[in-house]
Amino acid sequence: MNISIDRSRSAALAKLASAEFDVLVVGGGIVGSGVARDAAMRGLRVALLDRHDFAFGTSSRSSRLLHGGLRYLEQGHIGLVREASVEKKTLQDIAPHLARPLGFVFPAYRGQGRPLWQLRIGVKLYDLLCRGGNFLPSRALSPAETLAAAPGLDATKLSGAVRYADALTNDGRLVLDTLRSAERHGGVLANYVCFLGAQRDGVAWRCTAEDTRTGRSLSLRALTVVNATGPWAQQIPHSSVRLRLSKGIHIVVARERLPVKDAIVLGEGRRILFVLPWGERVILGTTDTDYDAAPENVTVDASDIRYVLRVVNEAFPQLRLDCSDIISSWAGLRPLVAQADGTPSDISRAHDIRESRPGWWDVTGGKLTTYRLMAEETVDELQRRLGLRARCRTATESLLDEPPLYSGIEPPALTREAVAHYVHHEWAKTLEDIMVRRSGWHYLQRDSANTAQIVACWMADLLSWSPEEQQHQIESYRNSTRVAA
Repeated sequence: MNISIDRSRSAALAKLASAEFDVLVVGGGIVGSGVARDAAMRGLRVALLDRHDFAFGTSSRSSRLLHGGLRYLEQGHIGLVREASVEKKTLQDIAPHLARPLGFVFPAYRGQGRPLWQLRIGVKLYDLLCRGGNFLPSRALSPAETLAAAPGLDATKLSGAVRYADALTNDGRLVLDTLRSAERHGGVLANYVCFLGAQRDGVAWRCTAEDTRTGRSLSLRALTVVNATGPWAQQIPHSSVRLRLSKGIHIVVARERLPVKDAIVLGEGRRILFVLPWGERVILGTTDTDYDAAPENVTVDASDIRYVLRVVNEAFPQLRLDCSDIISSWAGLRPLVAQADGTPSDISRAHDIRESRPGWWDVTGGKLTTYRLMAEETVDELQRRLGLRARCRTATESLLDEPPLYSGIEPPALTREAVAHYVHHEWAKTLEDIMVRRSGWHYLQRDSANTAQIVACWMADLLSWSPEEQQHQIESYRNSTRVAA
């Protein structure tokens, strides 16, 4: 295969091999990108590596919500809800193009699930934890108002609902814009570079890595190392992490099949499932089940789909969604800090930042909404080790210093100019990078083969692919996005 390396990548790889860094971040997901941005903004010399593409794992496969976690209140995790509630408002301040307030309607039924009085108290407390005021004030809804907000909802024993607010985001775009900010402040970033190991060398770490696209070996030196690899964290050499991976899947259907204005919260035992309006589509999810296979192999299984369809069809009795309604789907993993007992739904989403060896930090747990806070706390720890005291500015300075190319929530138009931007300014190397994580266009279409062919032609021109490489990219994309039977 003829693999072209663009000049910016060549320059980044050369810097990795020639400079000493204050911090090496391993993992280009939401947490790693946040650490890299914060550290670079405080004047630290920062490098970041990811063995896959940026946002390859959990960070582009979430429910796409910025939320405090209403259901964590009933588990007693008030502190966790408060910090996430504050952070979702902070993210709206620094990245308004990636935080769209959205109403959530949570129905209550007599004799089952959470009673209406409990939900009313919960959402009022939820408002107070958001700096004293949420995106929108919560309120109770009568049964008639509930049915107007959710046409077709089961009316049997319906006692009403509550309406509260969180925000919809684009998780993959949030990672990429955070990385663009890190690079703008001097960070050296490289995807498709695999961290192989590190040895303590006096006051620093001597690290080895490999460019997975060429097989080239790299050696670099860093005073500190941050393991921010999410579901892969316990596989990294020197890691002290013990995870319990929880799998969540989402499916996408046409909004005309579920014409909801607000998001709908469906209670299912201790779990909840969301119906999320997303442009002309609706996202349905998520599941919450244990997962013990390789993180890169997580897929949407038929049993997952049956579960989601069953819950939604029971809530909307006349709907009768089936597999033929599914436009697209995705599966991701929550990297939960392992506990001795409790189902995945019971495990706290609290994060853990631990210096397991001098100059080595493992950062695990948490969730998309709290990534900026996790990064701030991590860089505070790094500075103490390095004897520095620069203040954190990530909560007050905008993520981008120029207008965004798109609103950020729904996938933008996929043009040749957009593809060129992704290749030249956002590290896109493969067809999947653009179709799935840069544009999100893959999730809009039941069959994306024609669009993929066109994008592959544009990328071939930009990256000097041979015909064989172009065909290889198309086949790899098809295989990587296939749903398990």
